[in-house]
Parts: sequence; structure tokens; C-alpha cells
Amino acid sequence: MELGSRNPAFEEDEGKNPAIQVTKFDSEEKCDSVKLDPDEEYSQIKPYAGMPKEVLLLYSSQARYKVPREILFWLTVACTLTLVALTITVIALSPPCLSWWQMSPVYQIYPRSFKDTNGDGVGDLKGILEQLDHFQYLNIKAIWISPFYRSPMKDFGYDVEDFRDIDPLFGTMQDFEELLAEMHKRDLKLIMDFIPNHTSDKHRWFNLSRSGDPHYSDYYIWVDCNASNPKPNNWVSIFGNSSWTYDEVRRQCYYHQFLKEQPDLNFRNPNVRKELSDLIHFWLGKGVDGLRMDAVKHIFEAQHLRDEPQVDPNKPPEEINTEFDLHHDYTTTQVGLHDLLREWRAVMDIYSREPGRYRFMVIESYDYQEVEKTMMYYSTPLVKEGDFPFNFYLLYLPQNTSGLWVKALVDLWMSNMPKGQWANWVVGNHDRARIASSAGSAYAPTINMMLLTLPGTVTTYYGEEIGMQNINITQDEVQDPAGRYNVSLSRDPQRSPMQWSNELNAGFNLQSNLTWLPLHPDYKTVNVETQKTDESSILAQYRYLNNLRQFELPLHRGWFCYIYTDASVFSYLRELDGLNKAFLVVLNFAKEAAVTDLSSIKELPSQLNVLMSTLQVNNGKNMPKSQVKTEAGEGLLIQFSSNIKFNHNHQDQCYVSEKACYLGALGILYKC
Repeated sequence: MELGSRNPAFEEDEGKNPAIQVTKFDSEEKCDSVKLDPDEEYSQIKPYAGMPKEVLLLYSSQARYKVPREILFWLTVACTLTLVALTITVIALSPPCLSWWQMSPVYQIYPRSFKDTNGDGVGDLKGILEQLDHFQYLNIKAIWISPFYRSPMKDFGYDVEDFRDIDPLFGTMQDFEELLAEMHKRDLKLIMDFIPNHTSDKHRWFNLSRSGDPHYSDYYIWVDCNASNPKPNNWVSIFGNSSWTYDEVRRQCYYHQFLKEQPDLNFRNPNVRKELSDLIHFWLGKGVDGLRMDAVKHIFEAQHLRDEPQVDPNKPPEEINTEFDLHHDYTTTQVGLHDLLREWRAVMDIYSREPGRYRFMVIESYDYQEVEKTMMYYSTPLVKEGDFPFNFYLLYLPQNTSGLWVKALVDLWMSNMPKGQWANWVVGNHDRARIASSAGSAYAPTINMMLLTLPGTVTTYYGEEIGMQNINITQDEVQDPAGRYNVSLSRDPQRSPMQWSNELNAGFNLQSNLTWLPLHPDYKTVNVETQKTDESSILAQYRYLNNLRQFELPLHRGWFCYIYTDASVFSYLRELDGLNKAFLVVLNFAKEAAVTDLSSIKELPSQLNVLMSTLQVNNGKNMPKSQVKTEAGEGLLIQFSSNIKFNHNHQDQCYVSEKACYLGALGILYKC
């Protein structure tokens, strides 16, 4: 039996014969089970694989298929729009990510003293390359290297003969480029010293200027003067005595705020400004990540050349011979200084446009009691300048090791710092005594704990992480020009070779028995390798605190709040809104043990657990908040949980660079 029926949907073209579907049956039983009217048009009940377009359109218009399809479409659109809106909201509400110079300590290397690889007794660039593992061990990402330009070394590199070359004492330009490439490979950043105020008297510019070359004639500050008494006024050098020196070639006096071998540049000459901008382009073009602007307050001086007022009006003028004898109204922080720094910042910002390659600018200026002048080096919301100026006020910490004094020094910066800016802390450098010597080695671990738990960026001078101390030197051993005539003024004691191990020359020079300065006799025990094996060492504590700071939100971007201070103890809190984890820091700067009662601080739990003590025996100790005991020179880091935030009710005692809150449900920060 053979039956068929016509399906209009199978017509391929109008006017053609319809396709005929023929079904054959093999038996009478099957045939009898099919009841079809040959004249009735066939209708397919369900769509089937391989159906033509016409059949597909027939079924797609039916409600059972159309409605679910539209529901899925609009759900997809709604979900997409929701995700886009959520992404935009998160981006808009999220605080800016911290930059590399905010996340890591800045480690200062004095290259003469870091590591010697050629046996001449002086550190070099290859020595720094050899020791890069040290920074990764400490989780330090930013390294500032003191000057290594070509120099006669009258002031150990701060008298520059050629700004575009490396002094052979430290290596070659190829050595520098290899060091920089390896640092970047390890995600380390390099900050260079930039020395704009002066050059060496051996610099090509100075030789052309003193010989009367028309283009270079005004590159320096020249005035007519008397050869027998070359003092156009009473201005004095940082190193003492007159800041004017008579030049036999030009028969005039030139101005120098430092050594006579360091003549000051004339920044009122636009050619000089361009020369220095070109130098910034040169080094940033090589890939340098940041610049430390050296001695900037000395860049301009008053053109009228009047005598500066004496601090003691009754002192005979002929006895005026140190910088502290005068008020420097005409030789420091003159009009035009900040305009120049902003010009240089604009040059650096050109290179900061490269993703992930922000170029950092830090300012050096010792302003002593005039902290408001230091704060002017910060950028403003409208004009960019420095990322921060160095904070040298903790250098005065050894004058009075008490909780009240330390708080006063910290608050001097925090209360004067412009809103929204980033703090920084310095307790030692190549010009100032090591903190382990000036404050006492027993206090060095506690000072490190303070630096690594305060808000902002700490600058670590090489060796502070192991508690290195000043060396004692005799007059015959003096290398520093500042100490040639008075050994007490020498800066050599804080520049002794880095103590890497208990081997020959403390591991500083393994090639010969030469060191440019004597080693400290304690290097057998105070060295990197020995302290790596001791969990209670100052090195181990520094490493632990630095890692903790970088991974704990309250420590690197949370609120900083004063909790308690007395003659012995300085205590503060680090917390973040939305996060129930917080840290209490209790530091004893006295010479005896202290018991601190914090029971009035309702935001603290009744029982406190010591996460870390500078005395390892007290790690993990539990104590009531009414009896927080610290030994002389001990620091405690206490972690606790609390949903009650101290900063909410004590705004006048708390500071934050940029307020942020933590959203635990999504694990993100947002502006609040």
C-alpha cells in the first residue's frame, strides 16, 4: 500500500510541484493502523532536525517558543547592564591603588660602602647587582642609590663633573644599565640622586664660564670682588666660612653654598634650566624610576646680595663663620623655587604616562624649625610637585627618648601635613648618625617597629635593618671633607662598610684586605648572614613587620589614631572601617619597664594578645588592657578584633591619607 500527503511547507518555490512524502508499509497490520485522509494537508506536531527555513519560521512565531526566547533575551540584557553598572560603580567608588613608592620602604644605598667586587676597597654598581637578593628577602621594592656620577670626589659624588657618565670608581654605564635591567626584571625600582644646585669646579660648564665663553658666562653666580678680601657679603657656606671664592682666571668671585669645589649654578639663566631638564630626560629615558632632588632650598639666592641678619646681633661680624650664625633669608627657599620644581615634575609626568611606570619625585630640604616650608614641597590638588619631602624630624628622636617626645615629633609632621598627602619617616642617612648609636642599640628594634607601623613610607638607611652602629675614627682616618679640620663634624662614622657576614671584611670585600673606611668591630655578630638564622634578630623582625605592613590593609592604608602617651610609652592604633581586624602598637622609649592602663579605651577588647614583641619571649602573650606591661625599649604589636571603630568618636586624634572602607561581602575597598 502506498499513501502520501502534501505538506505546503516543503514547497521550494512558488509555482513548482510540491514535494511528495511517500511512506511505504511492509504489512497489512501497519497499514491498518494508519488513518489518513489523502486529501488532508499534513501538519508536523514538533520541529525536527534539518527543517528548512520556512518550517523554522512557522514554529518560531508560536507563543510557546517566542515568549521563552524573549524572556531569555531580556534577562541577558538586564544582567549585562547590571554587570556594567556594577563595574562602573566599583571603579568610581574604589580608592586609587597605592603606587610602588607607597607600598614599600625606600632603601638607601651609599654605593661606596655597600659591596665591593673588584677589591679596591670601595663599593661599586656590580656589588649592588650581586646583592639584589637581599631586597627580595626583605620584600623591599624601592632602592635609592646615592650619587655615582663622574666626580673628583671632593664631596664623595655630590660634586659632579659629568652628569651623563658613571665614575670609574663605581663602574661603567654598561654596569649601570645591567643593574637597572636586572632590577626591573625583579620588579625593583631605582631612585637616583639628582644634584641640581651645583656642579664640580672640574665640570666643563664651569671651565667655560670662568674662561669667559659668551654662552656659559652666566651659568654660575659671578660678582666683582676684592682678591685680597673676597667677601661681597657675609653669606657663609654649609661647610663653614665664606661662601665666596676668588677665581684667578676670571678675576671675580663665584658663589658656592657648599665646598669651594662646588660652585652654584645660576638658575635665573634659562639655558641652565634647560640643561637640567635635559638631564632629567636623559636618565628617565634610560628607565630610572625616580629622582631624589638634592638640597633644593639652596637653588636660588637673592639678587641684591645683601648681608643676612645675624642670629646673635651682638656677635662680631668677623666671627660669623657657620650656617647657624645667620638667618638665611636671602640664600634659601627663594621665589621661583617651587615653579622650577613643578617644571621638573611636569617633565617626569611625561614618562609616568607609560602604564605601570610612575616616576617618583622626592624632595630633600632641611628646614629645621620651619616645618611649614617643608610642607610646601607636597603637590596640591591643582599643581603637582613632590610626591613627598623627606621628613627629617625623627632625626631629633635621640635628644629625648621618651613617649611624649616621640609623639611630639610624629605629630609635628602629621598635624602639619596637607590633607590627603602621604607621610614618610627618616631616622638616619649618610649625613646623620646611625639611630642604633644615637638612640642606643636596645631601642633600634622598637624604632623599626614604629617606622613600619606608622602611616606612610619609611626610608631605611643601609644597615639599619641589622642594627649597624657608627664606627669610631681617628683624625688620620677621616675621609669626609666636613671632618678634615674637626673630626667631630665628620660624617664617616655612619658610612662604614655594610656588614654582610662574619667573613673577611664583613663580606664587603672578599678580594683583598682593603676597605675605604674601617669596619665596625661588632661585625662578627651584627651581620646579615648571622641574623638570617636567628628568629629573634632585628633583621628577622624588620622582615616580618615589612611583610605584615604590605599585606594588612589597616597598616598600609588604614586610620592612624593616638591612643595613649606618657613619659615612657607612645601608643597608637591602626584600623580600617568595615574590617574588624585592627592593630595596637605600644612602644616603651623609657629606661625602665612600664605598665600602661588602657581600660578607658572602650574600643579595645578586655584581653589583648601580643602578635609580636621586640623581645621574642613575649610573643603570643595575653594581658588585660588595664595592665599592658612593656620592658625598657620594648615594642608590642597587638592584633585584635572589634566592630567599634576608635576613629568614629575621636576624629581629632586620627589621621588617614585617603579614607576607604572595606566591604567584606565582596572583599573590596570603596570610598566612604
